[in-house]
Amino acid sequence: MPTERPVGPILNGLPSQVPDVDPEETQEWLDSLDAAIETGGRQRARYLMLRMLERARDSQVGLPSLTTTDYINTIPPEREPWFPGDEDMERRYRAWIRWNAAVMVHRAQHPEISVGGHISTYASIATLWEVGFNHFWRGRDHEGGGDQLFFQGHASPGIYARAFLEGRLSEDDLDSFRQEKSKAREGREALPSYPHPRSMPHFWQFPTVSMGLGPMNAIYQAAFNKYLHNRGIKDTSQQHVWAFLGDGEMDEPESRGLLQVAANDELDNLTFVVNCNLQRLDGPVRGNGKIVQELESFFRGAGWNVIKVLWGRGWDELIARDTSGALVNLFNSTPDGDFQTFRANDGAFIRDHFFGRDPRTKEMVKDWSDEDIWWKLKRGGHDYRKVYAAYAAAMRHTGQPTVILAHTIKGYSLGTHFAGRNATHQMKKLTLDDLKSFRDSLKIPISDEQLEADPYRPPYYHPGEDDEAIRYMKDRRQKLGGYLPRREPEKAPALRLPDEKVYDVAKKGSGKQNVATTMALVRIFKEWMRDKEFGKHLVPIIPDEARTFGMDSFFPTAKIYNVHGQNYTSVDADLMLAYKESTSGQIWHVGINEGGSVAAFTAAGTSYDTHSVPMVPFYIFYSMFGFQRTGDGVWAAADQLVRGFMIGATAGRTTLTGEGLQHADGHSPLLASTNPACISYDPAYAYELAHILPDALRRMYGEKPEDVFYYITVYNEPMQQPAQPEDVDVEGIVKGMHRILRSEPNGGRHVRLLASGVGVPWALEAEELLREDWGVSADVWSVTSWSELRREAMACDEDAFLRPEQERRVPYVTQRLSEGSGPVIATSDYMRAVQDQIAPWVPEDYYALGADGFGFADTRAAARRFFHIDGPSMAVKALQMLADRGEIDPDVPRQAAEKYRLLDVNAGSSGNVGGDA
Repeated sequence: MPTERPVGPILNGLPSQVPDVDPEETQEWLDSLDAAIETGGRQRARYLMLRMLERARDSQVGLPSLTTTDYINTIPPEREPWFPGDEDMERRYRAWIRWNAAVMVHRAQHPEISVGGHISTYASIATLWEVGFNHFWRGRDHEGGGDQLFFQGHASPGIYARAFLEGRLSEDDLDSFRQEKSKAREGREALPSYPHPRSMPHFWQFPTVSMGLGPMNAIYQAAFNKYLHNRGIKDTSQQHVWAFLGDGEMDEPESRGLLQVAANDELDNLTFVVNCNLQRLDGPVRGNGKIVQELESFFRGAGWNVIKVLWGRGWDELIARDTSGALVNLFNSTPDGDFQTFRANDGAFIRDHFFGRDPRTKEMVKDWSDEDIWWKLKRGGHDYRKVYAAYAAAMRHTGQPTVILAHTIKGYSLGTHFAGRNATHQMKKLTLDDLKSFRDSLKIPISDEQLEADPYRPPYYHPGEDDEAIRYMKDRRQKLGGYLPRREPEKAPALRLPDEKVYDVAKKGSGKQNVATTMALVRIFKEWMRDKEFGKHLVPIIPDEARTFGMDSFFPTAKIYNVHGQNYTSVDADLMLAYKESTSGQIWHVGINEGGSVAAFTAAGTSYDTHSVPMVPFYIFYSMFGFQRTGDGVWAAADQLVRGFMIGATAGRTTLTGEGLQHADGHSPLLASTNPACISYDPAYAYELAHILPDALRRMYGEKPEDVFYYITVYNEPMQQPAQPEDVDVEGIVKGMHRILRSEPNGGRHVRLLASGVGVPWALEAEELLREDWGVSADVWSVTSWSELRREAMACDEDAFLRPEQERRVPYVTQRLSEGSGPVIATSDYMRAVQDQIAPWVPEDYYALGADGFGFADTRAAARRFFHIDGPSMAVKALQMLADRGEIDPDVPRQAAEKYRLLDVNAGSSGNVGGDA
């Protein structure tokens, strides 16, 4: 009994409740389609249907979208452009690169070294890269400024192998692969495993092996190029961004999650090339499905131009003869797992198990030998002409970003033990037979005797500088603007930094007015933007929280960058602080998108290299959604040698307590301290910012710029900002701590109170309680950076350990805390581990209070009392430590705890009431 067909759309679009108002007419249309299939075949019927869909859309009839096309090349043979290169010549040195890349990894797996590496990824992508190197990718000496390339990280051996033939790397360099310290030589960097600019700062530009970050960063690099161009800072119209990605990598949410950004901004200066070898690290990407079709649907739905490069030129004849559509049907219906298996076997297997599935396709190859089936029927990603046609089409396309989905084989050319095998990604060395077979297939002039002499160290191959193929390869690069990849940070000029007068307003204090440090920072930033020379280099990056941070006042003047400008009248157009977008806007307002914000921060913060134009990104965000949410992206930014400011606004675990658990940040400074390139500060006062910020600009953008970036926490809790003291300790502010209140010991009963950020007023409160209620004196220190104090102390310890003959340096924190006497109590609005960073170098008894545990919604005062980080808690802890030392009566701490109702959260009073955003 036949089942009733479901009613509804084919894919997405029309509701299923559309009624059939004329069943007789419907049947006539269906009969016409049946007749078209019967007389003209499926291909003819398909063409007619596509024309009908086209006409329906022209007539504005709502229809489901067609998101995939047949599993064949997007560009038919008759539309392929002439290939302008010498294919035989290019194939010759491509073979040498393949050999040297594999040998480099193999030699690194020598039993005495065994540092590993990856062979098979480059084997699959070699053609995709070589077509680019020889014909498309413009170097940094090109008059247009050069292209920016995000290479697939696991394929880095191929880049090193090409640089060896170009004369940029030596055999010794290749043998330093993955031995960055043991094989480093004066004036030469050893080769890191993957693209790491920090490890090889004059070679790599973009770190890409933390999969998913490359796609995201490439999108924002292309967007930043348009931003620079539209603001009139640099002409980037001839610069193109290329990103090479793995099909398995496209499973990462970051790989797909921002595709709409590229489409919305019409980034036709961006091309993704997905190396679709159908394999992840452990096996098939979609063994039961078709990853190329899935990606085509996804990219097309996101608004991208999609080009599929699936089959090499050997298939053209068969596809042209496929009038019945039988071969295309096989392509469409064969799952990826089978395609992987076909390439891991021989021509006879393909004849039986692929073509043999349909008598019509089996008939197509009846006169072909098994060798013909094996050698002629290549995947499109290994065919120079097919790849060239796709790249040329991508470069011609305007109004959209382009993705090229290239069908390849993982381990291609490495032999049957590697090609298409599930384990191929983890295979790091070749047997002697593998080496010989690989050599023969590539026609490398190396003898059996040379291979047998030491199978662990087969020789590299270089034909000599005078070889015609080497000359051809170098000539191609010179005509395109020089070698790639290449990093040239020294070309960037130093910026003229703002005058010291811009910080005067922060040094004056706020008088009787309560001002949060967030507002103080934004005021300084506004002064920076007013500087006619320096201001244009600022890139404010805001993830849809400008009003929270008081930056909506920037909208009317700086304007929000939008590649399309503003084509509507904003609802607040009549207000002074109206929302204004512009093609030349300065504010990069990325929306609710922290991952994209970090990518934007990275692109802007490395402009000193990518464009030889220093830009100063100022990325301000809810502190909980910085390092916690995007730590991997920030780590990649550090690898890319980013410079700029990350501002953790609404900082702390208890200052924003109206927001609750996931907004209450108690650990970001600790996370920031784990990034060696991050300089982290937690200032309490505006005048501290007035010294931290210019020092940061000097370090990052002065005459001798450092490859660091700054993380500065600021708070939404308003307080009276004190004026800068006449004897202000600028050195202490910058180094990490300075004394803001000195007291003479009262009969030996003396303590030191340390606090940072919004916790400094609590320490001042504790000092007053100790003095007035218990006769105990205290010094109060503002710790602007726990992590900088720790790093300096660790450097002192390392010097003493490694250079015992030298005079020992005393850590700064030890020096300063040796000036007074008594136990040391520390607090902040962060977990105890933040304050514990300096514990080993405190020369007295030390105890840190901290906001450990989850945050929650309550008043600020109640939250501080709950965590016992407030002023009374500091006072009680100080008294306990004095009692333990026998310096006061042992019962005093108990009396103090009762007096201040230490266990009653409702008794808390430290700080301002509230805690909303």
